[in-house]
Amino acid sequence: HMVEQLLLLSQTFFQNQIVQQIGHYIWITFPVWISLILIIIWFKMWLEYKQRQWINLQGSALLEIKISREMLKSPLAMEIFLNTIYGAGVGTLIDVYLKGRVRPWFSLELVSKGGEVHFYIWCLKASKGRVESQLYAQFPNIEVHEVPDYTLGVHRDPEKLSFGWFGQYALTKADAYPIKTYIDYGLDKNDKEEYKNDPITPILEYLGSLKKGENAWFQILIQSHTKEGLKYGRVFTKPDWKSGIEKEIKDIVKKATMKTEEQKNPTMLSLSKGQIDVIAAIERASAKPAFDTMIRATYFAEKDAFNPNNIGGLIGSFAQFGSGSLNGFKPGFNAGYDYPWQDFKGKKKAKNETKLLEAYKRRSFFNPPFKNHKGKPFILTTEELATIFHFPSSIVAATPTLNRIPSKKGEAPSNLPI
Repeated sequence: HMVEQLLLLSQTFFQNQIVQQIGHYIWITFPVWISLILIIIWFKMWLEYKQRQWINLQGSALLEIKISREMLKSPLAMEIFLNTIYGAGVGTLIDVYLKGRVRPWFSLELVSKGGEVHFYIWCLKASKGRVESQLYAQFPNIEVHEVPDYTLGVHRDPEKLSFGWFGQYALTKADAYPIKTYIDYGLDKNDKEEYKNDPITPILEYLGSLKKGENAWFQILIQSHTKEGLKYGRVFTKPDWKSGIEKEIKDIVKKATMKTEEQKNPTMLSLSKGQIDVIAAIERASAKPAFDTMIRATYFAEKDAFNPNNIGGLIGSFAQFGSGSLNGFKPGFNAGYDYPWQDFKGKKKAKNETKLLEAYKRRSFFNPPFKNHKGKPFILTTEELATIFHFPSSIVAATPTLNRIPSKKGEAPSNLPI
């Protein structure tokens, strides 16, 4: 009886004149909308092709930074450096659609090779000179060298290597909420070295604790954030993150608005000190230049050196940047699966690891071929980025496994005979 009723209802529906007219309209306009769909598909394929072509023509450089024992700079110096490489320009529409030009992007990398810690910055070849000069401007005592890419010799070979964790990070809250930064840790003040608590220390200690045959990589991909319109391949404009900031502040204020029994019509605004501090932190962050960001990390080792206990150390390395009232980092997509029935033979995990390794090597996330691969970019300001990637102070720089230059360099006396 129910089936008969359903058949009767469906028959009545399709016999309705309005539905028939809609169907007729769709049919007669078929050539128009199918052409639009094909044009959109072709447009996306063309743009991706030109972008890949442009990126391949640019070339890239991997710069290793060796720090000195006398490193006295605070993370503010790194923040200033990040300000100097900020740039969201892509040129004209001809540059975008005929040449495939994209915004320049960078990769800030912390790497452990058997416990030996390295700082790297990857960039397009055209940006190399600017990156080097600005690094020396802020850190006169460092050495910057272009080096071969350490990733190229690594291949996914299950007989030789075991990947314990390979994945990406995400934020615990909306982009508007900042993480706990070096200013919150008091590193912007001229305190004595022995009283400074550098939040990068746990990461360096973890990287330095690895043994021979073990490896850990952290990759922080950044691209200047901006409102995206036609020049960025969008028909409809995508607003910048400032609209999200306004929304979050309004939500905080709304939650603090209470109605009391004595007040019938008006509302009483009662912001706690914690809420005031959160709003102040959000507003401070909104005044800084912002970058679209993606963080990847992996721990892998030779078969006989693999230690599963080091997986937790990798995943938890960013815990000190989190705050209950503000933001923090959490694991996002990773190559593995929680339950065995999700991937009986491990083929899915192997495929994910292969793709993530290739994406890591290409430093690809904001553009083809791995655009937005298994995640969306999140926003970090220059202050936040300088917190999670900066050259440590003298005390931390004394870590035995930190790759550094032996001593401070000085200029030769001007009165030496020629």
